[in-house]
Amino acid sequence: MIDKELVGCVTLLSKSKTYSIDGALYRYLYSNDSINHTQYYFRPLPRQSKSADLKLNRDKVLRRCYEVPSLYKQHTAEITNNSIQLSLF
Repeated sequence: MIDKELVGCVTLLSKSKTYSIDGALYRYLYSNDSINHTQYYFRPLPRQSKSADLKLNRDKVLRRCYEVPSLYKQHTAEITNNSIQLSLF
């Protein structure tokens, strides 16, 4: 069984960590800051059952988002429209 820890604060979200949301693995992309409603964007890792980006508000992140410490910095490649950037570390 994979160890998971519930995210305690949205300020601790990191692009190098892996998160489990509703049984699928995601990586954090960015947050869209607004005064009233901040949105947090996540992208599923390759070979997951989900394929679309996920947008969550603060309350949903705190209730549904689990950090997976054993998969820290396991993103091997980032695919964009123009290029592929490989992660060395």
